[in-house]
Amino acid sequence: MTQKILIADDEAYIRLLISQALEELEDRAVKILTADDGDAALDVIRAEQPRLVFLDVMMPKMNGFEVCNVVKNELGMRDIYVVILTAKGQEFDRQRGQAVGADMYMTKPFDPDELLEKAKEVLQLL
Repeated sequence: MTQKILIADDEAYIRLLISQALEELEDRAVKILTADDGDAALDVIRAEQPRLVFLDVMMPKMNGFEVCNVVKNELGMRDIYVVILTAKGQEFDRQRGQAVGADMYMTKPFDPDELLEKAKEVLQLL
């Protein structure tokens, strides 16, 4: 069964960077999906139900906190693991991420190896 990861970020180079960090997983039946704004991310999540979502906070149309809130609290998709990615490292943002149901919070710049390890852990590919 193919597992899916969604990378949602409005910056194309960030989507590319994360995709490159995770590309070895594609050899292990993992499909990498992308979205460049909050609305698109939500559409992909509804249609594809990825196991793991890397979600940028600052995106057009709908921010990452709003997307996470819809996924976890309105749609009740608790089995989707959401990692909030942000340039903001403030405690307030971390608490807001927890409040909307994010499973993990990572500050940019992030370590590509850490992203890969987290993906392997969530997808149980260790």
